[in-house]
Amino acid sequence: MAFGLALIIIFGLGADYLFKHIRLPGLIGMLIIGILVGPYVFNFMSPEMMKVSGDFRKLALIVILLRAGFELRRDALNRVGRAAVLMSAIPAVFEIVGVILVAPALLHITYLEATILGCILGAVSPAVVVPLMIDFMDRGRGAKKGMPTLILGASSLDDVFVIVLFTVFLGMYGGEQTHILWKLSEIPISIVLGIVVGLVAGYFLYRLFTKYDWRPPKRTLIVMGVAILLTWLESALEGYVPVASLLGVMAIGFIILEKSEPIAHLISQKLKKLWIFAELLLFVLVGAQVNIHVAWKAGIAGAVVILVGLVFRSVGTYLSLLGTPYNWKEKLFCVVAYIPKATVQAAIGAVPLAAGVAAGELILAVAVLSILITAPVGAIGIMIFGERILDYGEQSPYRFKGLREKLALPHVGERVRSKITGAVWKVIEQKEVWLEEPIAADASKNVSNPLPAIYLRYWQEKENSKEGKGKTLSYYYTQKDPSFQDHWEILYDW
Repeated sequence: MAFGLALIIIFGLGADYLFKHIRLPGLIGMLIIGILVGPYVFNFMSPEMMKVSGDFRKLALIVILLRAGFELRRDALNRVGRAAVLMSAIPAVFEIVGVILVAPALLHITYLEATILGCILGAVSPAVVVPLMIDFMDRGRGAKKGMPTLILGASSLDDVFVIVLFTVFLGMYGGEQTHILWKLSEIPISIVLGIVVGLVAGYFLYRLFTKYDWRPPKRTLIVMGVAILLTWLESALEGYVPVASLLGVMAIGFIILEKSEPIAHLISQKLKKLWIFAELLLFVLVGAQVNIHVAWKAGIAGAVVILVGLVFRSVGTYLSLLGTPYNWKEKLFCVVAYIPKATVQAAIGAVPLAAGVAAGELILAVAVLSILITAPVGAIGIMIFGERILDYGEQSPYRFKGLREKLALPHVGERVRSKITGAVWKVIEQKEVWLEEPIAADASKNVSNPLPAIYLRYWQEKENSKEGKGKTLSYYYTQKDPSFQDHWEILYDW
């Protein structure tokens, strides 16, 4: 297994660098590397690595969904709530209908088998979509109308909806006495329970972190541990109560951000570093699951079924956005963002075959083919359309976020020690301001360039003195300043 990890790291990083160098998403290179080193091409992956592949992919997905949760702000969710709910169901239903209309004739399967296939194809891939949306959010793209937030929320709900439908129709094929209304009621129940469990866990962590001033890496590990427990809880309660644990994972980050932005920011930064390795695991191992020999069996007919389904899905996505403030270009971006398929198809594509569905092998072939077609095309489309369509907003606050990351600045309430005097200070105030910097070439014309800066005020901690009373220091930090850590160090209890 150690050799397999070495392959993932070395070849995955190499492919990521190469594809980004030619202005393509790095995840495409990782997927290709996974296919090549996987058991269906050169077979460099050990059987032990493939056995634990599912667990590794789940851990990586937890990391990226936690990062997504720490980016979800209440005001942005309020703006996109209605559209997110509609996009979580309507596009998938349209795609399933499109597959049902053409698959029986083209693939020579029954309508029920076509429905099962449609449910597998109807899920958008959070593994592909979420990282790209977070990248846009980190750079302030789409901040004004909250479009990345819309895609994040809708794609997560979409998977819950489609997987429940898949379970219903697969049970009908096996002759189970399935109560369809009861099964469909599991969709809102699992969503609500998942969110509630995540909010409770996140609030508990918030109280814990405000009481004990632990170092950010330890906070991050605790958050990861709780998130993993939530996914275990879903498995433990399966058959009794449905719980959408991945929504709960996102809710953990949301509630911590809502209660304490400084704590959320610190944890998010550590998750961002952890994602570098998790991304390699996720996309290389997803690629390793792709059997291109099986995909070949789907042939042109399978590709046509996939494309027809995408056309129907695109219509459903566009209809879901009617009545929203988005223009036609922004709606087109949402259509493109809902194309990629990978995670769910790799996870459940082989389930019908194992369950004894007559067309199970063909269904698996089409599912694999959908990954090969839509994951790279969708990722490239998201990058191209996102860069051209998503707004920056005027003087985007995300520029302050990048500045804070570069300078490694503390937040209000954190204690710092001067590396020069050894004195301990506490941050009691912060502001994000725009400074007017004169442009040298146009100094005579009084032309200036807005420069983002973060204002911090420190209070020197002393015994028997009230906070804010006594000696204070104030600084403005800009991108031209040296790193905060050159002169200060942040203090933690653990």
